[in-house]
Amino acid sequence: MAKMTEPGMWVEVPSPFCGIAADDLTLRIGDDGRVEVVENGDAVTRAGFEQPLGDTCPRVRGKPVDLETAVAEAAGILGKAEAPLFAGMAADVNGIRAALSLADRLGAVVDTVNAEASLRNLLVLQDSGWMTCTLAEVKNRADLIVVVGCDIDAAFPRFFERHVWQDGMFVTAGERRVTFLGKAPSGTSATAPDGTPPRVLACRDGDLPQVVAALRALAKDAPVAAERVGGIHVAELRNLAEALKAARYGVVVWAAGALAWDHAELTVQNLCELVKEINRATRCSGLPLGGKNGDQTVAQVCGWQTGFPLRVDFRRGTPNYDPWLNAADRLLAGGEADALLWLAPFDASQTPPAADVSQVVVGRCGMTLGREPEVFIPVGCPGIDHAGHTYRTDNVVAVRLYRLRETALPSAAEVLQAIEAKLRR
Repeated sequence: MAKMTEPGMWVEVPSPFCGIAADDLTLRIGDDGRVEVVENGDAVTRAGFEQPLGDTCPRVRGKPVDLETAVAEAAGILGKAEAPLFAGMAADVNGIRAALSLADRLGAVVDTVNAEASLRNLLVLQDSGWMTCTLAEVKNRADLIVVVGCDIDAAFPRFFERHVWQDGMFVTAGERRVTFLGKAPSGTSATAPDGTPPRVLACRDGDLPQVVAALRALAKDAPVAAERVGGIHVAELRNLAEALKAARYGVVVWAAGALAWDHAELTVQNLCELVKEINRATRCSGLPLGGKNGDQTVAQVCGWQTGFPLRVDFRRGTPNYDPWLNAADRLLAGGEADALLWLAPFDASQTPPAADVSQVVVGRCGMTLGREPEVFIPVGCPGIDHAGHTYRTDNVVAVRLYRLRETALPSAAEVLQAIEAKLRR
């Protein structure tokens, strides 16, 4: 639980910016509102917490206005739109709930900024299911971790420190082994405390689908009629398959955002089927990493509010799910939307796409926009400027976020609720 130890100093602060939701940060809040990560920071959390405040004044067509005027203008634009589109959608629980309520009232289509990556997992979950674990299970049980196609040092810098190189209830840090399949790590976080480096079976991203397919075949004891797949000797892949079968608790880790090629969901499906096959011999689970800037949160909230994870259309008066037809990029490119609400209170660099439609941007204070929108309303960041909740990468923990500094910035939920209230009048 975050607490202030002295004026301006906070300890045990959770991070809303990294999917593993590290909750041991020490922050210093300056008299000018500037945030500095003092202890336990990394590239991801520093980039999130240390973004400058910037201009806190709302704007209408580039001119400073008060919040009430900006809200009224936003309500006017969205209320008159025949085909409104809500995108970005990276926010905390209350922000997403307010956005969905407003989208329901307006008959809008809802998409998220990282939907393409999320769908690589969701399509597999919907089609064939999967066997996954929590971060606590990794820490307490895993003795073999296989990382597939992801540079964890860059994307989740403290994953190994927090969940692998710690003694668990049923395994010690010294018993764990780590293998990278595909990308080699860019840093040293996967090196064991005793100096043992991870094993690396490197290949190009374009070769990873066939490498994973071969590994799955070898786990089933099926023949692979090749000496090498993607530059990796089949004997090495066979050894990895046997190591997974011999482990007490293996974990196969991937990050869908890193699997950026056509039909990457088929690679995810092969990984999930590999996990199921290994469970014939021993315990094995998958761990899909994600959750940066509210990625998991929007899927969770949209799921319990509508029954669908994302890309939902409210135009018929009931939520309708279509992961292809409701894609924001497709709707904007095809001229099928006439107003865009962009929601991004976590990251000032997460700006809306260039599109020739009226835009209402509800974004983190300090956002630099390529095109001045019709309405820009700067809002506070969850976990810094106001309290809130986000979901961790494994979807089992709702992380409590705290207000760390005093600003006049409203939350995204407050702004969206105010817009909806205007529409009711």
